[in-house]
Amino acid sequence: MDRLTAVQVFVEVADRGSLTQAAERLEMSTAMVSRYLAAAEGWFGARLLHRTTRRLSLTDAGTAALPACRQLLDLALETQHLAGEGSREPSGVLRLAASGSFADAHLTAALVDFQQLHSQVEVMLSVADKATDLVTERVDLAVRITNNLDPAVIARPLARCRSVLCASPAYLQRHGTPRTAEDLLRHRCVAHAFGIGRQYRFTRAGESIAVPVDWCFHTNETAVLRRAVLAGAGVGMLPTYYLGDDLRAGRLVPLLPEHEPEVLGIHALYLSRQHQPLALRLLVDFLAARFAGEPWDQAPPAATEG
Repeated sequence: MDRLTAVQVFVEVADRGSLTQAAERLEMSTAMVSRYLAAAEGWFGARLLHRTTRRLSLTDAGTAALPACRQLLDLALETQHLAGEGSREPSGVLRLAASGSFADAHLTAALVDFQQLHSQVEVMLSVADKATDLVTERVDLAVRITNNLDPAVIARPLARCRSVLCASPAYLQRHGTPRTAEDLLRHRCVAHAFGIGRQYRFTRAGESIAVPVDWCFHTNETAVLRRAVLAGAGVGMLPTYYLGDDLRAGRLVPLLPEHEPEVLGIHALYLSRQHQPLALRLLVDFLAARFAGEPWDQAPPAATEG
């Protein structure tokens, strides 16, 4: 049996703790994974994994061998790229996950432009305003907006997500405009269901502050939150990547400009740098270049007279 494939199987099983999950990732049968593991143990001359009906764990020999196996796979992958990447066209299916609002505002257009450059890449995009389990949902790349990253995945920064506290002119006409953070306690506020509790977090004069508020409307979807604020439900905090046209047109009014909401990171998340498809690596590079500098926060060019 191919020794490099056996090493790859061992690493996948060690990373996932499951023959079944490794088989799905490698598109093999579980029986074939077991045969490759047995072959690897024969070549190493040692048992690499403890197997029980409930779990797998590395033996001392497996723990010692795993770093060298990772290095071997990295070297093989680098050699493959050097030998054939120059003339190879990326292809295959990329499974992506992202929040609905970011997908709607920016990611979908970016993916379409990427496919115009690489027409043999098929994209499957799943949207949800909650974290995606890359392993169980077999996602190649998740674009996630958060400052709390899972250390088990690789995260590449793409951009920053700034937010703005805002309300509709109709709401402000009925209820008045808050002038201080403390005024928010007397206002109706709308919130994301996966938010940070009954408070807003700001930075003011370089100091972090938390302002307690009362929510009157909750939703788990940023697009619905925006629609509620536009309809006059109350004061809301929304990402600037989604509100540029609303702010410029005056449909929403920014509030408390001296209070900066917490800035979040926009990250490309994937499981491993090993055996990464060419299409995935090119897409991550494309998105990093596309979103660098948060283009949605840049002022539009000034009109010139003809």
